[in-house]
Parts: sequence; C-alpha cells; structure tokens
Amino acid sequence: MSEEQKVQPVVLQVLPELEQGGVERGTIEIAAELQKRGIKNFVASKGGRMSYNLDRIKVPQLVLPLKSKNPFTIMRNAKKMEKFIKENGVNVVHARSRAPAWSAYFAAKRCGVHFVTTFHGTYGLGFLGLKKLYNRVMTYGEKVIAISEHIRKHILKNYKKTPENNLVLIHRCVNIESFAPEAVTPERMINIIKEYNLPEDKPIILLIGRLTSWKGQRLLIEAAAKLKEKEFHCVFVGDDQGRVKYTDSLRKLIKDRGLAGRFTFIKNIFDVPAMMMISDIVVSASTEPEAFGRIAIEGQAMGKIVAASNIGGSLETVIDGETGRLFESGNAESLAEVLDWALSLNVGERKKISAAAIKNVREHFTKQIMCDKTIKVYEELANKRQ
Repeated sequence: MSEEQKVQPVVLQVLPELEQGGVERGTIEIAAELQKRGIKNFVASKGGRMSYNLDRIKVPQLVLPLKSKNPFTIMRNAKKMEKFIKENGVNVVHARSRAPAWSAYFAAKRCGVHFVTTFHGTYGLGFLGLKKLYNRVMTYGEKVIAISEHIRKHILKNYKKTPENNLVLIHRCVNIESFAPEAVTPERMINIIKEYNLPEDKPIILLIGRLTSWKGQRLLIEAAAKLKEKEFHCVFVGDDQGRVKYTDSLRKLIKDRGLAGRFTFIKNIFDVPAMMMISDIVVSASTEPEAFGRIAIEGQAMGKIVAASNIGGSLETVIDGETGRLFESGNAESLAEVLDWALSLNVGERKKISAAAIKNVREHFTKQIMCDKTIKVYEELANKRQ
C-alpha cells in the first residue's frame, strides 16, 4: 500500500477516570504524541483532575460513567460510545481497563472498527478463577499490548485462548524530560530538604509507594534494623488511603527496632524527580510482582542506585550488578545485604552504576519508544481489513 493510500488512524482511548496513576499518565502521553503528529484522537473516561492535561493539548473528551461495573451502565456507555465513534470517524478503539473495555468492545464491534487493549496488571482471578470471565475482555483486542514480559506470560498462562501472535510487548516508560539529573535544579532539591526537614549529612534511602503491606515498607524497616550501625535516613513516600492501622504498625515497628528518628513519612509529593535527586538509594521492595515497576525505572533514569525485588517487571528493567541490584523478594536479610553494598560504594563505583542506569533507561524505556510502538499498532490496525 502506497503512502497516499494509507489510512490515518483516528483513535479513541478508553479508561475509567483521569485522577492519577500510570494508566492515566500513559493515556495522556499517547494522546499528546498523537496530537503532535496531527493524528485525530479522543479520550473517554469519567473525567478527573488530570483532564486538564488533555484540555491543554486540545484533545476532545467523551465523559461517561466508565468506572461503573454495573451491567446496565456498561451497556448504556456502549450505546453512547457507539454514537460517538460514528460521529467522529473513529477507526481504532483502545481500551485500558476492564469495566470500560466491555463498553468499548461492544461499541467497536457494532461500529465495525478495530479494537485494541492494554493489559496493565495481573488482575485478580477470584475464587476458582471465576473473575476470568470478567477479565477476559482484555484479551479480546485484535492486538493486546502487554506492558512487560511478566504480563505477557501471565496472559498466556491464564487466558489460554489468546493467540500468542495477538500479543505485543510494549514496556511502560519514563518521561526523561522530567526524570533526568540535569532537569532538577538545586533550588528544587533545597525546597524538598527544607519542607520535610531531611538530613543533609546522611545517605537517603527512598521507598515510594502507597502504604500497603505488599509494597514492602515493613521489609525495609527490618532490613534497616540489621544495618543500624551504618549512617542513613529512610523516607517513605505514599498515602495510606485510610489504612491508619498499617501506618501505626510501621511507626511502632520502627520504634521497636531502635530506629526512631531515622524514618520520615511523606503522604504525597509533587516533585518526585527532586525527591529522587536528593536520595542515594531508591528501593522497590514489593513482595508481590509489579506488573512493570515504574519506580525502579525512574530511579535509574535519575542515576540512583536501585535495589529491587527479584520478581515481576524489575527482572526486565534492572540489570543486576550493572544498573542496580536485585534482592530476594520478601527477604529482609537479602535486602540488608544489597543496602550494605550500596552504602559502601565509593564515588567511582557509584558513578559507573549511575551512568549504566541512565543509559539503560534512555535506550529501552523512554516515552518516545513507548509512543512510537503504540502508534505503530494503531497504524497497522487502521490499515488492516476487518
């Protein structure tokens, strides 16, 4: 097919809402790149505080109650989406979450347009795997984007009817315009140190993630207890989302392990790159597999020493011993050994790992790479006969 004959994709991305999170960021990043290339595109969601990002780049939005799992609401959403697809000449519908994916699937099917999905997580399978019936819509795409090899294997293992050649591996990304050492000014770093009263004379060990047991906060406390003769200060960044008992249990454990005064809790932070820049070690201590593990990538992008669990997406993003270190998941002794190693590195060793980490991200995990691969999927589908 010649360039003149090629069909331009007209894309509708569909997700539950635009509040916060990796799915939302990825949606906006793709929308911005489509807009930059002059490709007509739309986003359907319930709306939310990140909607203004789309307004700023003039991407039209379809606002529907797409977070709802009510079957009647799902069908009403499908009907309204069908009308929107026809009125705006959409030829590729991209669903990013289960409830809205059902609406998007029915609407795309009725309109005879292409349907693609992104499998962002492992999703609970439920008792005896009954939730697979609900989850399976994420495998209905003509192309199913897996955000990591870990997710690709999960799909093949648990949704056996999914044709392997329908799967496309497209890793999540880092925006290196923001996550780059040279992008963070000294003023931003000073502001973080002052705002949260962080020590300037001790190495900072940073763990970012909502305060919940599987994110590994307790594990880091236990590992730190094994190293309390060393100089360091730990920072937890994350909201407990109402799990006050868990936060209280962490504070008690810190006290019981003789680490009082060596941990800082920060509920929310808007300047994550600056927080990472003042840190020495970035920890991803999840005790369950991360679908991708954005923090490990962001830490590498900032040239920090990354310590990550040896499960899930981190196995694909951290080159053990070269761009960071992997430790045995759930094992405080193993994490303590990696932290001890990181705290003992000399300046030359740190610089070598930092350079390798930055290079790893810029060669494999940038926003541009993710956008290029995703838009290639759209273009191939737009030019594929139904």
